[in-house]
Amino acid sequence: MTKAANELMVSQPALSKMISRLEENLGAPLFHREGRSIRLNDFGQVYLERVNRIFLEIEEGERQLQDMIAAKSRVTSVSIALPHILPFFIVEFMKRNPDVHIKQHSGSASMMKKQLESGQVDFCISMSPIIGEDIEWMTLLNEEIFLSVPPEHHLAGRTSIELHEAADEIYINRPTGYEFRDLTDEFCKQAGFVANTPIELEEAGAILRLIELGLGISFTPQLSLLQQALPRTVQIPITSPVCRRTIGLAWNKRRYFSEASTEFRNFTINFFKYIALSYYDDKKNRD
Repeated sequence: MTKAANELMVSQPALSKMISRLEENLGAPLFHREGRSIRLNDFGQVYLERVNRIFLEIEEGERQLQDMIAAKSRVTSVSIALPHILPFFIVEFMKRNPDVHIKQHSGSASMMKKQLESGQVDFCISMSPIIGEDIEWMTLLNEEIFLSVPPEHHLAGRTSIELHEAADEIYINRPTGYEFRDLTDEFCKQAGFVANTPIELEEAGAILRLIELGLGISFTPQLSLLQQALPRTVQIPITSPVCRRTIGLAWNKRRYFSEASTEFRNFTINFFKYIALSYYDDKKNRD
């Protein structure tokens, strides 16, 4: 008892009282007492086996929690409004950071603001600035927007166009209420007309497919041309008005960023600065 008390760093009388209280609570003696020595009896042996299992579970629980904490530090989350570039973006990031887990969300600019403020996401990549007291915004890319027409269209041979020249065309666009639709409607307004838009689709690839089939023309952001096996369309630069949009990265300044989140932010900045348009440029050169 004295040796056990010393190892547990308690007094011998205190240890004796704890054992007596435990035996009283269990309703059974746990030790054979022989003079100043004690040893486990049958009850004690059975109870010890159960206690050892409990300690093993505690140790395993601690190990699992440490693993979860380590894994969580390699997780980051982003809300992105550019689905057409997402596969390229994720592939390039995972090449460099294969151990990071990305949780991807989507939403409008107003929804993204709420996602940042609530801590639902670490970052947002959006087509318009996200403004808030605790939100930091930085421009990633000033993206050109083309006028896309079928290969056989009477404007297909043009090297550039002023938008008012296409005022009488049939347009295919995103549904009303989409940020990109609002932006392109504003371009048309600046050019002095309201676009005739009888076909509205949510998916950019489907819009390009209908343009290829000769059902209308549309506006196409530069990064939408990153995809492989695109429909056969002709992209005409618009000289007036200036048709561009700003893609940017936003985050909550009050949030703590893990090492993985910091790596993601640095990668995102470099991706849009050095990598994204190389996909586009390569394709344009092949064409």
